[in-house]
Amino acid sequence: MSGTDLPVLLPAAQRLTERARREREVGGPIPRLQARHGVWLAVILIFSAGAAGAQAGAEQESVLSIMLKWTPLLLKGFVFNLAISFLAMVGGTIVGALLGIWQISLLPPVRAGSWLVTQFFRNAPWLVLLFFCMFLLPFQVEVFGLVIPLPDWIKATFGLALPVMANVSEIVRGAIQSIPSGQWESSESLAFNRRQTLWQIIMPQCIKRMLPPWMNLYAILTMATVLASVVGVSEVMTLTGQVLSAEGGRTDLLVPFYSYILLWFFIYCYPIARWTVHLERHFAVKT
Repeated sequence: MSGTDLPVLLPAAQRLTERARREREVGGPIPRLQARHGVWLAVILIFSAGAAGAQAGAEQESVLSIMLKWTPLLLKGFVFNLAISFLAMVGGTIVGALLGIWQISLLPPVRAGSWLVTQFFRNAPWLVLLFFCMFLLPFQVEVFGLVIPLPDWIKATFGLALPVMANVSEIVRGAIQSIPSGQWESSESLAFNRRQTLWQIIMPQCIKRMLPPWMNLYAILTMATVLASVVGVSEVMTLTGQVLSAEGGRTDLLVPFYSYILLWFFIYCYPIARWTVHLERHFAVKT
């Protein structure tokens, strides 16, 4: 069978090849949120709230009124989740970008050391890293006689920034290595040194390659911030558990409340996912 027997399959094959390349840069499968996922979440929320209302007695408060009553408190916890994700993403991106550049260093110790750090934190379970940070970091540090407390949410942010750092390092390394070698050779012929070539020629071209997987990573991080509830941080999941306890431990409220919170995360992450798809198409790299 020749290569022209099934031309209709070529575009799909090219898309799969491009998707596989991007997943190698990210270091894992790229999640794809679609509108139907939000519709299903809304359906689950409506049906679970209706079922809970049918099980509740006449003297009990309705599920809708309970959810509305606690929404301001839960919203504060959700904003706290977003703050943790933002800080972890900023810190992880800064350190991870440097680590990714060091992975292509011409010095073998630097290259090997940065690769080892990247692979260790990239493959370590996020929850384990959270526990390590919670129990190994001190409660406070002293800098020039000034005592600075380290609350649990800062430790959780640091714990989440570690896997982000490793994944950003792989994104940066993959983007740099995807630039054709002719770019380096042309820069050398123009008397650019390695540092000038990297920062003035290579990195500007890498931005469009790194932006979509970086945004995917942020969406994953945002959804992973609920892990902070396991280590005692008062974010939205922790507050949801406290709300359920305050309502007398009504088991009929479990599915409606957790579906409600899950819908919030979807509403926040879905625009990011769609924007990522748009950027991938806009910044499509022709090879």
